[in-house]
Amino acid sequence: MGRAAIVAAFVAARRPRRDRAALERHQARLLRRQIRFLRARSPRFADVPPDAGLADLPTMDKASMMAGFDDLVTVGVTRAEAEALALGNERSRDFTGDLRGCSIGLSSGTTGHRGLFVVSPAERDAWAGTVLARTLPRRWLVGHRIALFLRADNTLYESVGSRAVTFSYFDLYAPPAQNRARLAAFAPTILVAPPSVLLPLAAAAASGDLRIAPAKVYAVAEVLTDADAARIASGLGVAVVHQLYQCTEGFLGHTCERGVLHLNEDLALIEREYLDERRFVPIVTDLRRRAQPIVRYRLGDVLVERAEPCPCGSVLTALERIEGREDDTLLLPGLDGTPTRVFADLVTRALIHADGFTEYRVRQVGPDALEVELDADAPAVRRGVQAELDRLWSRLRVRPPAVAFMPYRAAVGRKLRRVERAWTGDTDAAL
Repeated sequence: MGRAAIVAAFVAARRPRRDRAALERHQARLLRRQIRFLRARSPRFADVPPDAGLADLPTMDKASMMAGFDDLVTVGVTRAEAEALALGNERSRDFTGDLRGCSIGLSSGTTGHRGLFVVSPAERDAWAGTVLARTLPRRWLVGHRIALFLRADNTLYESVGSRAVTFSYFDLYAPPAQNRARLAAFAPTILVAPPSVLLPLAAAAASGDLRIAPAKVYAVAEVLTDADAARIASGLGVAVVHQLYQCTEGFLGHTCERGVLHLNEDLALIEREYLDERRFVPIVTDLRRRAQPIVRYRLGDVLVERAEPCPCGSVLTALERIEGREDDTLLLPGLDGTPTRVFADLVTRALIHADGFTEYRVRQVGPDALEVELDADAPAVRRGVQAELDRLWSRLRVRPPAVAFMPYRAAVGRKLRRVERAWTGDTDAAL
C-alpha cells in the first residue's frame, strides 16, 4: 500500500470546494485525461474520436457492463476468472485473495443482479485516502477504531487500516450475538453499517445490552429513512447519522459535518436524468478509475436534490436524500387510469404518521395490489396504516389499491427495502 498516495488523496479530498467554476475546470481536465487513457487501453473505447467529449461516449448499465466486461477492463482480468475468485471468496468467507494485484469484489446490488468490481492498487490507495478524508472528524484525525459491517470483506476496505486508524471487519453473515460481543470489545469510534444492522445495534445499546459510544455513525448500502435515522441516532447517542454513498460503481457521495449528503463531483461527473423538478437518476462517469472504467453508467438510483444550498458552503451538489432504486417506485393507476409514479419516499413519509409498529415493508405485487408487512398485528394499527395510505392515494389522485396485511419478515441475507415494486408488468406507459 502506498502511504504517500493515500496521504495525497487525503489532502486533496480534505480541501474544501468553494468555487463551482474551478470544480468544473477540474472535472474537464480529468475527463480529457481519462478519454485519452480509454482510447489507448480499453478496447470498448478504441473507436472513440480523439476530440470526443462526454456526450460522444457510449452509455452503459450493469447488464451491458457485465456483457462487455472483458473489453472494458484494462488490467488483463477476465470476467470468468474474476467471478471464479469472487465466488470462491464468498463461499470460503476468506476475502484476502486478489487477482494480479487487483482487488476483486462481488456485488448483488439492491436488485439482486450480480456485478463485479476490479480495483487496482493505485485506485485502492486513492480510495482509502479519500474515504478517510471524508469520514474522520475535522479535529480528531488519529487513534480511530473503525468498525465496518459488510456482506463481504475485501482488500479494498482493508487498505484503510494504518497506524493512525485501526479497522475491523464484521461479517454480516456471522451470528448477531457474536458480532455484538466483538463490537463491544473493539469499542469503535466510528461505526459503518447498513441501516438494517444499525437498527438492532441501536436497540441493543438503548437497552444496555451493548455498551459502545461511537463518535460518528455512518449508514451505507441501503436507503436511510428519516424514521430509521432518528431511531439509530437515539439508540447510539449521536446527533446525526451520516451516510456514505458507496457502491460497485464508485464512492459517489458523503455527508458533510452538518449531516447533508453531497455528491463527490471532484471524483466523478454525474449527469442527471430528471424524473421531476428535483428527482433524478444519476449517470456516472468516474474521472479516476481505470482498471474497470465507469463511463456514463446509468445507476438506477433515484436521488433528490436539496432545494437550498448547504450551509457548509461546499459547491458539491447537495442532496435532500437518496430515495431508493427506480424499481422502488410504485406504479398505480390514476383516477383516469393512467399509470402514476408513487415515489418510495412518499410512502415512508406517510407511514411516519401511523402509530403502533416499528418495522414495516410495502411491496407492490400487482397493478393495483400491495402487501404491507408490519411487526404489529393489532387491528387498530392496521386501520391507522390504511388510513394514512388512503390519504396519500387521495392526495396523489390514484385509485386506492387492494392492501393485504401480513407479519413482518426480517430481511435476512438481502438488503432492506422499505418500499419495493415486486410487480413487473407493463410499465412502459409510466416510464
